[in-house]
Amino acid sequence: MRQRLHLLPSLIVLLFGAATAVAGVNDAVYTALLQDHVRGAEVDYRRIQKDPRLDAYLAELAATDPTTLASRDAQLAFWINAYNAYTLKLIASVYPVDTIRTITAVGQTDDVDQGKPWDIPLAIVGGRAYTLEFIEHEIIRPQFNDARIHFALVCAAVSCPKLRHEAYTATDLNAQLNDQGRWFLAHRNEIDGRRRTARLSQIFNWFADDFGGNQTAILDFIADFTTADIARSLRRDPDGWKVSYLDYDWDLNDRH
Repeated sequence: MRQRLHLLPSLIVLLFGAATAVAGVNDAVYTALLQDHVRGAEVDYRRIQKDPRLDAYLAELAATDPTTLASRDAQLAFWINAYNAYTLKLIASVYPVDTIRTITAVGQTDDVDQGKPWDIPLAIVGGRAYTLEFIEHEIIRPQFNDARIHFALVCAAVSCPKLRHEAYTATDLNAQLNDQGRWFLAHRNEIDGRRRTARLSQIFNWFADDFGGNQTAILDFIADFTTADIARSLRRDPDGWKVSYLDYDWDLNDRH
């Protein structure tokens, strides 16, 4: 993955840099936005596009230096929320659109799937502009080393985890990530305990090293988020399971 960090244009730095928050972000406005516009695993982008609360929340992120947050969990929750909220903004900037993969810049799309939306420096945090790719692969994954983040980061596709109906918080982060894991294993994977087949999300393939790097480790990891009977089988005889990977559906997780 490319490593990109883009400095914010000086005017915006002046607007937000002097007001950098040290006490953290008030996530209530973001939670209210999600509760109003997310149903199940679907997002009502048409309504989000017209809701001023998203920009209000992004302004708080832009004015906050996450290194000043009180705990590691507070920082991780902040970055997950930032990734997801700026993804919402990216989609809203071009909606209607069929897939995130055709977005080439904020407010611009192409008929061709270029797969470049994660390279757009749209995420303003603490007076700097980041790409979504940098947030995920240079901050969240290496700095926090918690594979459960793959159950929380939402890239606006049908095969992604669901966008949670509330902001992630330091107090509830562990429970929230575990809950996301259980949902993701149940709804984006096909695990048959009787036949001992596991048709897993491509996320477990793309990021195999995050989950242990081999089939035994991956099955041991996902066992924590399955039923007790399946978990016992996965751990007792991982070599007896047939593992394959599902195609990834990049269609927009839109609530029509």
